[in-house]
This record gives sequence, C-alpha cells and structure tokens, in this order.
Amino acid sequence: MSLVTLEVNGRKVTHEAPARMHLGDFLRDQVRLTGTHLGCEHGVCGACTVLVDGQPTRSCIAFAVACEGRQVTTIEGYEDDAIMRRLRAAFTAHHALQCGYCTPGMLTTARDIVLRLPDADEARVRVELSGNLCRCTGYMGIVAAVMSVLRALREDPDEQVEALRTNAAQGRMGVPEPVRGVPGEGTFKGFVPVMDTAPAAAVDAANVMARGAAGKAASQTATAMATTAGGAASAQPGLTASDAASGAASGSASGSANSSANSSAAATRADAKPAARGNRIEGGFDLPFPAATVWAFMVDLPAVAGCLPGAVIHEHHDDRVKGGIAIKFGPMSAAFNGAARLDRDDAAMRAVFRGAGQDTLSQSRANGDISYHVQAVDADNTRVDVELAYSLQGPLAQFSRSGLVQDFVRRMIQNFGNNVAARLRQPAGEAPLPAAPLNPAALFFSIIWGRIKRLFGRGS
Repeated sequence: MSLVTLEVNGRKVTHEAPARMHLGDFLRDQVRLTGTHLGCEHGVCGACTVLVDGQPTRSCIAFAVACEGRQVTTIEGYEDDAIMRRLRAAFTAHHALQCGYCTPGMLTTARDIVLRLPDADEARVRVELSGNLCRCTGYMGIVAAVMSVLRALREDPDEQVEALRTNAAQGRMGVPEPVRGVPGEGTFKGFVPVMDTAPAAAVDAANVMARGAAGKAASQTATAMATTAGGAASAQPGLTASDAASGAASGSASGSANSSANSSAAATRADAKPAARGNRIEGGFDLPFPAATVWAFMVDLPAVAGCLPGAVIHEHHDDRVKGGIAIKFGPMSAAFNGAARLDRDDAAMRAVFRGAGQDTLSQSRANGDISYHVQAVDADNTRVDVELAYSLQGPLAQFSRSGLVQDFVRRMIQNFGNNVAARLRQPAGEAPLPAAPLNPAALFFSIIWGRIKRLFGRGS
C-alpha cells in the first residue's frame, strides 16, 4: 500500500492505495466521488474519463500512484466552469442522455472538444466523440448539443471560455481552477499513439544476440534441457527458468536428485505469492486447534469444499479438482464451473489454490489464486491468513473492484472459518456437517450497515 496525494476538484486528498489500484477506483472508493463511472474497465468505452492536469484521461487504465501530485477534475468539479454550464444546458435541450451512465465521460470529452476545436464541424465532432460509447441515444442528440455550443460561442464569444482556450493553447491547461503542480515535473501525459520506428532487423538482431549468449553459457545438450525447463517455469509462477534448468540437469544425473528438485519446485510454487491478477483481497481467521490439525484439514480438498456454501466437487484426483460454486450477492448471481489445483508446502504449511472457470449464466470468465498460510499462535490456537488474487472478464468484470464485493469476500472468508471450526469440533467418525447456509440478503444488508457506520465514524 502507498499513500497517494492528489488535488481533486481543487481539494488536496491523501489516501492509501495498492500499487495496482486504478484512478477510477481511487476516486470512487477512497475519495467517494461516484460521478466517475466504470464501464468496460479496458479504456474503450470512455465512461470513466476525467481530467488529469487538464488532459482527458481514462481513469480505469491510469494507476492512482502514477497520478501522485497531479490535479484531477471529475464531473463533480465543474460547478463554476463556463464551458460545462453551456454543455449541461445543451445536453438537456437536445435530449443528449437517457440512462446517463456514459454522461460524465461524454461531458468531459465534449468540453475538451469545445476547448480545443472552436471551429470544428459535425464530422470532426463525431470523430472526437468516437472514443466515448453510448448505447442509448444513437449520438444524434450528443452531436447536436456539442454543435449548438460551438455555434453559440462563434456567434457570441464568452470571455471566460476564451480565457480557458488561451490557457490551453499556451500549455497552461484549461482547467476550472489554477493548477498547483508538482515542482520540477511536467504535466501528466496520457497514452499517445506513436509510430514504431524500431526496424524489424533490430528485433531480429536482439534475438540473435540472446541466442548467442545462451550458446556461450552451456553446451547444446544443456541448452535443450534449459529450454524445456524454461517452458515449465513459464507455466509455474515463482519458478525461474534457471531454477528449472538446474532441476532438470540434476534429474539427468540421478533419480534421487530429480525427486528432490521436484519437491523443491513444489515448495517454491506454494511459497510464492499469488500470480499478478487484477484484484487482491486479504483476510483471515483464528481457530482454537493445533496448527497440524488445521493444516491437515486445509489440504483435504473435499473437506474444504464442504465448508464453502454453494461449492461442489465433481472430480477429485490427488491435488486437482473439477467442480463449481454458485454465488448470489444482491442483484448479482453467478454459477462458475471450472478446474483447480493445489500447490502445497507441507513444511511451511503454505498452499496456493489456483483455479479458472466460467459462469454458466453470463459467460464471464474468472481466474484466481487463493493463497493461505497456517501459523501456530500457541500450542492450541492457529491463525490462517488468506489472500485472494483474481481477475474477471465479461459482464461481471464491472463488479470485480466494487468495495461492496470486497467486503462480501472478506465476510465469506470469516464464514468459511466458522464452518472449518464447526467441522473440526466434530467427534471422529461422525458424518460431516453440511456447510452452514449463506443468507445473501442478510449478508448484503449487514455489509451496507457496516459501511454506513464506518462512514459516520461509528464502526471500526
């Protein structure tokens, strides 16, 4: 976590943010400015567009830490802006919005058009708006609104608008308030398309040099073994090609060395952090049982699945499973089917459960790693730390970074811990207890109530 300080709508704000938190998430979840909407989360739809040092920027693909010290203007920050006053009135007059989801980004882009292109015609306006998608209006009203503002300013110039245009033309950024930038640093630069001037021959030369260096490092036989090991390393996060090559060479020397290398590789994978994914959530729970007892339970995949409401295993072979899990949270529901494997380090009592699946309802795809570490607090008490790293693609991706969803997952971890404790309390030989049923409505409203209490300073 890093402390990020920005000037948002003329006000200095400082909050903690993970290194991979996007600016849009920072503005919505940390600064509580929810006028910035997240749509595609791939920088395509334009709904999340804000100004960073006066430049329109996709907040869903700009990291918050990369904007340290910058001035950010969201849709809430145009109260006294001369151009935005005209655009809002024009959007209303020309029915340029329906559901309103794209409107904050659309207004920001429209303002940039009016600021930079006072003589733009309809064709140019359409080109400039092509980076903002609207699924309601057909763009007719939006184009008409922008054209009406441009036409009115040509017929009757506005001093405030002209001042903003002059500032923008001179590189002083036409933003609602004067910029107080970071001393010694230039303005924020977004993504700008450039021609790739590096000739293909240069790339080929680099590849030849790399191959030459590899040839000097080892004989042909060793190179072949390293290549095979490198492929395994690429499929196993946390295992480098050199480590894998070393293990392969040892394996060719003796069977016992190969067995040792395999064991070491498994421990490396289990000890590694979850692979870099889109979102991370940390949690944990305490159990009044010895660490060895808890670890034996946590690597028993059918037993673990029995503690997850909605989870079912269809196939189980060693540390690999195929199954599914059904989830319902407020208006969202999903039923994921997929496969997973468990990488474990028994000595350190660490494991990473790696899985992927697809939702049968929305066809969204999920990839995730669940890393857990069992630690003895004392002889009779144990702490289980859990870290979830995951990414979503498809319709459900828009919910993946929601603060409510993250709270929901943390509550699920706590419920899972309670179910594990209940299973471990059972006398030996008894049939396993069914997983405690999950009440989605009660959980949803408990999370909402917890957030309200935190908002007013009454919760932890």
